[in-house]
Amino acid sequence: MHLTLHTDYALRVLLYLRLRGDQKSTIQEIADAYSISKNHLMKVVQRLAGLGYIEAMRGRGGGLLLAKDPAEINLGRVVEEMEPHFNLVECFDMQTNTCTIVSACDLKGVLAQAQRSFLGTLRGYTLADLGSRREQLLTLLQISGTP
Repeated sequence: MHLTLHTDYALRVLLYLRLRGDQKSTIQEIADAYSISKNHLMKVVQRLAGLGYIEAMRGRGGGLLLAKDPAEINLGRVVEEMEPHFNLVECFDMQTNTCTIVSACDLKGVLAQAQRSFLGTLRGYTLADLGSRREQLLTLLQISGTP
């Protein structure tokens, strides 16, 4: 399974904000920490805010904060909400499927089971479960002055 960059960045933003605690962060700060595109990150942040995961405050003194307790942010749910679809192979989308063996193929069922296991595993974790190596993460992301 391959997650889109949009989902990857969403998870990174959430982790960054978790590490910052109650200290506001900017999109530029997060983009710089991960060496990723600020423009792409803006779209991710907008989506996360729309889904209620983060609070985005504009203007002077603005910034980004988690809108929920990290224990309430389920990783599986975030992935499910950020991904546009979960079509692992062509036959997962019957509207565009052109595979000639779909009616006799067992692969779709096996892949669907693997996908359920993947998402099931992610649903077993929250944002609070991430960060067991907090000090190392803070150093790698060059985050200082956090509680």
